[in-house]
Amino acid sequence: MEIQISGGIVRRVRGGMDAPMNGLAIQARTVANFLPLLCQRAGAKIVHNSDANYTGIRFDTKVGPVVLEMPTGDGSYRLVHELIEPDTNGRTEVEMRRFPQIYKPQGVAHITAEFLRSRGFLN
Repeated sequence: MEIQISGGIVRRVRGGMDAPMNGLAIQARTVANFLPLLCQRAGAKIVHNSDANYTGIRFDTKVGPVVLEMPTGDGSYRLVHELIEPDTNGRTEVEMRRFPQIYKPQGVAHITAEFLRSRGFLN
């Protein structure tokens, strides 16, 4: 499933005509195809967030949403835990892991799944 966030409005993106077809969206779909069943059970969704300026894969874990953000330019993949309420410092997200673009989509999916499983985010 894919969702799009723009102007604070969240809407479901239907396949075909409504789905974005830029490079980041295609990359997110490719990685999502290689995610193990454990991640798919966690409600993995592809998110196109215009407000926060990222495209990624969101996992609804037992401690809150975690997003794998697709890299832009020469950047790295970011695995970010989105906080439901801002913490004492006012942060709304915590970057947990960053890894370079040298990995193939299968590797990115495997690294993400193992990180979430080994840290107790997934059952």
